[in-house]
Amino acid sequence: MPSTHVSLHYHIVFSTKDRLPIIDLDWRPRLHAILGGAVRNLGGVALEVGGVADHVHLLAGLKATHCVADVLRDLKKGSSAWVHDVVGERRFHWQEGYGAFTVSRSDRAGVARYIRDQEKHHRARSFKEEYLEMLEANGVEFDDRYLW
Repeated sequence: MPSTHVSLHYHIVFSTKDRLPIIDLDWRPRLHAILGGAVRNLGGVALEVGGVADHVHLLAGLKATHCVADVLRDLKKGSSAWVHDVVGERRFHWQEGYGAFTVSRSDRAGVARYIRDQEKHHRARSFKEEYLEMLEANGVEFDDRYLW
């Protein structure tokens, strides 16, 4: 086959350092827009970005040449700088690490809806409960000592 064809979509999740609820409603939509723009600037497609005070979710399409770790490093670095420089929140930092789960074409609409409904979703469930469920649903082995 003379060319490469891929469909690589990821549900990406990462939290603020120590899950501090510091992402204020006043600037949260702008942060989400910054994250989506950063994905686009890296050559990806941000299909949905959302979250609550202590974490964010992205549904992103990436190229075969993207390294997920590099994309996340750039997203976190750029968005942290924006929060520090524009918002003026010097205490803001992202937690090390992230979750990245592949999403099939048939599941994209459901994941996008899930991301849009984060505020409603977290009235009933904590981020820890949500994240543990995501790890288990995706068959990701983990050591609880290193999650929290």
